[in-house]
Amino acid sequence: MAEGASGRRPGFGRRGPDEGGPGGRSRRRRQSLPANLRGANLFGTNLQGVNLREANLSNAELGFTIFGDTNLSGTRGLEDCRHTGPSVVDHQTMMKSWPLPVAFLRGCGLPETLIEYFPSMFNQPIEFYSCFISYSTHDDEFVQRLYADLQVKGVRCWFAPEDLKIGDRFRQRIDDAIRLHDKLLIVLSENSVRSAWVREEVESCLEREQRENRTVLFPIRLDDAVMATTEAWAASIRRQRHIGDFHNWKGHDSYQEGFKRLLRDLKPEKTKDGASGSR
Repeated sequence: MAEGASGRRPGFGRRGPDEGGPGGRSRRRRQSLPANLRGANLFGTNLQGVNLREANLSNAELGFTIFGDTNLSGTRGLEDCRHTGPSVVDHQTMMKSWPLPVAFLRGCGLPETLIEYFPSMFNQPIEFYSCFISYSTHDDEFVQRLYADLQVKGVRCWFAPEDLKIGDRFRQRIDDAIRLHDKLLIVLSENSVRSAWVREEVESCLEREQRENRTVLFPIRLDDAVMATTEAWAASIRRQRHIGDFHNWKGHDSYQEGFKRLLRDLKPEKTKDGASGSR
């Protein structure tokens, strides 16, 4: 909903003069918003008690927006909202609306540890393994695209340019991130097979595989360099692992096909009782 002619935003969720109860006590009136809020300016808006079920919030601007006891079930476009500041999402909203897109929760400023905890709180199995992305900075265009698409799909992932904070001890921070994520998603290319940095990350990952006796390394490739390289660590991956193919990633259909396979392979295997297996 755009701003009105007066330049003021509509006061969603605020008490009007007709809402006073006996003895001067106020009662909250439930409201339903129009279904189409595409591109609406909801910065600073109080949506307490508002029913947004199946509304369209694509490209809506959020920031210091209050989602209190708000029904967001079936709301479209939450992953496409523009966040110009943190917002409030309370437990009643979560209970009414779960599941909510991870990109929306991150944009509202919820801590990563809390976002990761929500599925277990709602007895929902883990949908995807979390990933640390190992790559050469020369492949940044592809990695930025992959990272954004994984985030939208709810895959918790980490890579250095996005997640390193000023003042972090670079090497230690990366080692910690590798340890805390389920998979190391390595992007193999002509650039990365020559990278000593990527080699160190892979070696650290392989050591973890031996300690934990499970598969952690998850390779994909952008070209044929790994198929011909003489670099021992990369040649070992070629011989022992299935490598996802993104060699034609600039083509839309080819990229989408590879991305769908990647998402499928990032899903934990189901146990006999139907729950997700251990990491």
